[in-house]
Amino acid sequence: MKKFISIILIFILIIGFTPISAFAAKKPITDENTMYSYINIEWWKDLNDPILTEYLIKAVQYNKDLKIATLKVEETTEAKNITRANEMPMLGVGAVPALYKMPAVTKSEGLISVPLYANYELDLFGKNRDKTKAMDKLIEISRQKEKAAYISVAGAVGTTYYNIVKLDKLIEVQEQIIEERKQIYDLMQLSNKEGLISTADTVTAQKAYIKSNSDLIELRKLRERMLNMLAVLTGDSPENSKNYERISYDELTINKGIPDSIATEIITSRPDYVSAEKMIEKTGLDVRAAKKEFLPTFNILGLIAFNSTKLLKTMNWTNSFALLGGNAMLPLFTGGAKTANFKLNKNKYKQALEDYQNTNLKAIQEVNDALCGLKLDNEKYEKSLEIFNSEKKEFYYTNLKYKEGIISNLDLLQKKEALLSTEKLVVADKVDYFINQIGLYKATAGGLN
Repeated sequence: MKKFISIILIFILIIGFTPISAFAAKKPITDENTMYSYINIEWWKDLNDPILTEYLIKAVQYNKDLKIATLKVEETTEAKNITRANEMPMLGVGAVPALYKMPAVTKSEGLISVPLYANYELDLFGKNRDKTKAMDKLIEISRQKEKAAYISVAGAVGTTYYNIVKLDKLIEVQEQIIEERKQIYDLMQLSNKEGLISTADTVTAQKAYIKSNSDLIELRKLRERMLNMLAVLTGDSPENSKNYERISYDELTINKGIPDSIATEIITSRPDYVSAEKMIEKTGLDVRAAKKEFLPTFNILGLIAFNSTKLLKTMNWTNSFALLGGNAMLPLFTGGAKTANFKLNKNKYKQALEDYQNTNLKAIQEVNDALCGLKLDNEKYEKSLEIFNSEKKEFYYTNLKYKEGIISNLDLLQKKEALLSTEKLVVADKVDYFINQIGLYKATAGGLN
């Protein structure tokens, strides 16, 4: 009896403790090098703007959405650990105190039982292993979502930053336009008093002056919002955004060229593409596991119970009870639950296939749209710059005419206002080039060199 109980005890200890270390899952760690590789920090450094690079570093370290994305990876890992537990044995110990009275005996007796038990499902068909593998795929998907979050935040930081630079310059030009329109309005008032121009023209000049002030207010409001947005993206309080540094528009230099084409293979590194691919693999494993639910399950059970009427003599071989056994179970009727579960997982697999194909098509579209937009907007910028240079030449000759007394000061001011309005278009188109570069960066998931 002693040998039998010893065998049961060894069996319980072996299946109860050995798999714990064997199945222990490593915690996901997203270190700084991984974070910076997510956003391809070298691509941003090539823009030669250390201020922007600093904001990106702050976003990587402090952005709240990115912290949540990393926690989601950890959440999925813990969910996998729950699934993986089904591959491991269950081990338990208890204490069962009792008070009993036997028939024809007037005196009651106290009893304490200490059971030690283990149960292990033999995964002969690999059903539980398939479920754990499916969770591995979910972890990979959550990793890709984490990467997508980093790329999205980096793109938002860059876009917001360049919009602020654009607004700085537009506000500067708008302030000059206001000065010109004020002078135009003042001159028209004088001319109107002398009967040289109509009151209607004077009112039109006044409206233009008032509107220019209104436009300036709108630009300042938009810049304030962009600064607040940049603060939140970098994990900072919007109250600190007023002191944020940025490069001057006049210092912006276009360093990155426009690629003639982009290899289709670059799409395969996009997080949404990889996630869709892994989802197919995950749902395929789910279907396989659902099929195996129709097969019997096999369990091994080990039990030792020590019983005694005296607490100090409980752990005594003479008072022990031992059991080693097993079972094979095959449910014959489950109300259609297993069939429904199999069909459900097949449906999810088909959805994953459709989603994969749809993601592939959208990825190609987004890359093509971004590249096309970059090329066409660059052409637009070049045309705007050409028009602006022509306006500058024309203003130069207009100024000469004014100095020679051929035209009035009012004509000169109106020409200068037209030049400033054209400059606003050039400013917008030039900054849009940088923003479109970021759009292409996002479409290729940071895969550009």
